[in-house]
Amino acid sequence: MTALVFTMPLKVASGTSGNSREHAMAKHRRVKAQRATVAYSWLAAGLHLRAMPLPVVVTLTRITPRELDGHDNLRMGLKSAVDELAKRLGVKNDADHRIEWRYAQERGGVREYAVRVSIEPAVS
Repeated sequence: MTALVFTMPLKVASGTSGNSREHAMAKHRRVKAQRATVAYSWLAAGLHLRAMPLPVVVTLTRITPRELDGHDNLRMGLKSAVDELAKRLGVKNDADHRIEWRYAQERGGVREYAVRVSIEPAVS
């Protein structure tokens, strides 16, 4: 089976890391908006729940003009997207051993903010 790839218009900033000083309601609104963007992008790509049998490898590539400094900021910034993708893949927890999460960054153009998601079967 081939990889499922789609891109979603999602701005992930370093201010969304675990040690940011963000008001609880601002964080709630941001997480809700990011999860909705993932859900809409999933459906717009023509995917359905459990579009690919598990186990899978999911690679999230953040595309922006500047890269984040450090692996932790990238992972924390994409946390709500990971949670929604896990839900869309039919698992209750993103820590499910059948899903391997990979993270990458790529330089984009000026004012280009997106996340490319690639879901491929895991090699046994």
